[in-house]
Amino acid sequence: MATAEKIRNVGPKSAAWLRQIGVKTQEDLLRIGPVESFMKVKRAGFRVSLNLLYSLAGAIDGCHWTDLSEERRAELLAAVAAAETAQPIRTRWQKASDASDRSARAESSDDGDSDSHHHDSTESDSEESSSHEDRASSRFE
Repeated sequence: MATAEKIRNVGPKSAAWLRQIGVKTQEDLLRIGPVESFMKVKRAGFRVSLNLLYSLAGAIDGCHWTDLSEERRAELLAAVAAAETAQPIRTRWQKASDASDRSARAESSDDGDSDSHHHDSTESDSEESSSHEDRASSRFE
């Protein structure tokens, strides 16, 4: 049975993030890899810096993260860029905007469906609608 050994270069906050995505041991990190582990933490919504990526790579390479070569850092950055291109990470604002857009489209298609089934347009309906529109527009002028 493998012992849950502290992952090199990883402090308590990063360790908590990693645990939440299933990386609890050095073996987990080796299996998943530094880039995928970094991307999983990022996709989980944590505000990470590249220092985490470099720390994870250093843990695998057996060195302090500041000792990674420029070439190794460039490889890691390219891999992160490719992962983000393949599966973009949306911010919570983008997710909320997408949900709002979907909701608005659903409402407009529901309104369109109900109007097409049957709606008796009477003068009072159109007068009520136009007076409501006048009141609504006058609030913003």
